[in-house]
Amino acid sequence: MLRAVLPISSLLSGVAILLTGTGLLGTLLAVRGAAEGFPDLTLGLIMSAYFVGFLIGTYACPLAIGRVGHIRAFALFATIASCMPVLHGIFVTPWAWAGLRMITGTCLVGLYMVLESWLNTQAPNEHRGQVFAAYMVVNFLALALGQGLLLLYAPTGFELFGLVAVLMSLALVPITLTRLAQPQPVAAPKLGLRRLFRDSPAGVAGAFGSGLAMGAFWGMAPVLAQHLGLSSSGVAAFMTAAILGGAALQWPIGRLSDRHDRRFVLAAIAAAGALAALAAGLAAQIAMPLLLASIFVFGGFGFTIYPVSVAHANDRLDPEHVLQGASTLLLMHGIGAAMGPALAGSWMHWIGPLGLLVHFAVVLVALGIYVNRQLPDEEVSEPYPSEFMPMVRTTATALEMLTPEVDSTAEPPATPGDDTLPDSPSAAPSGTESVDTSPQAS
Repeated sequence: MLRAVLPISSLLSGVAILLTGTGLLGTLLAVRGAAEGFPDLTLGLIMSAYFVGFLIGTYACPLAIGRVGHIRAFALFATIASCMPVLHGIFVTPWAWAGLRMITGTCLVGLYMVLESWLNTQAPNEHRGQVFAAYMVVNFLALALGQGLLLLYAPTGFELFGLVAVLMSLALVPITLTRLAQPQPVAAPKLGLRRLFRDSPAGVAGAFGSGLAMGAFWGMAPVLAQHLGLSSSGVAAFMTAAILGGAALQWPIGRLSDRHDRRFVLAAIAAAGALAALAAGLAAQIAMPLLLASIFVFGGFGFTIYPVSVAHANDRLDPEHVLQGASTLLLMHGIGAAMGPALAGSWMHWIGPLGLLVHFAVVLVALGIYVNRQLPDEEVSEPYPSEFMPMVRTTATALEMLTPEVDSTAEPPATPGDDTLPDSPSAAPSGTESVDTSPQAS
């Protein structure tokens, strides 16, 4: 793996710096907003604005990248994004934060597109899976590291906002110094939802349900931790436990899904995630170690729902349609993530802080029941031909690292009702890999 990673070390360094900053920013805003007295419902709407911006950027950013090139586009997105934390610290009002969060989400998806386009171009076919795995490791570690930076200064001050701005600016350095050739312009994904839902209803439901749950986690979990009376170090530990849980259980659950019906595995981990969320509610009344253990388990199951959903959908698609199908699942996840924090904020507004855990349980139980109902309705002629790949959510560009034969020529986006996925058989040939990637976390 070292031989595959060394040529792209500058790109991975830029990813690590950027995700460390964005991981800190999301938690910082939730904690600071709660400290400022923002109602939970208001905070939920603010956090949802980030994912709305992420969806907007999915279509808008490819146009900017195609117009000015990857390096200039990266500089543009990074410059605007690095201003946002400072402006958050200056204008501490709900309306200002909602607008700034939306702009941040739009810029960050552009940054991820540029970085992932380079990674995809530089990854040789024989090492693409290793490069993707290295990228996922960097994602999880950087997001976890960002939580720890919350301990450096008081969230009520300006210093942490400045630190995020510095990190986002520093992410420019390894990119602008790179001598790697620029990749081809990225494509705006097509949303062939109707056909994909017909081929893999469980995959579509899993992607959407994962967005509802994990979007709420990124946006509102720090708020819950603060309501439970945790200090800044406790909030950081709470978030880090969930992220590390997500990293730890990716491979075991992935191997399980490769050997059994993925719909059964998906229903099982959704149910287990719901139980872990409810257990966290009980543990919060008992002891901090039990709370961290419960949220570790929740993260382990919650973060694996999306990749299992993608792997199941890949089982149902031709190899040449895998990238387009996974891009559609990515957008469904994003739509769910845009709704999740607002819905969770409503739960917390009406029944108290533990409403977030109730939100997790309701979403995951509903998902488990729906997927379980799909078990007798679908038949797979060649069971489970694709392979599970650990992942967190980023952009459709990263998916191409796992689909080396796919032509990434840009096409205009289709409307949600279009049947943009051609007819596919009930299963793909053996050897097709699963694809995609914590919004990213903001």
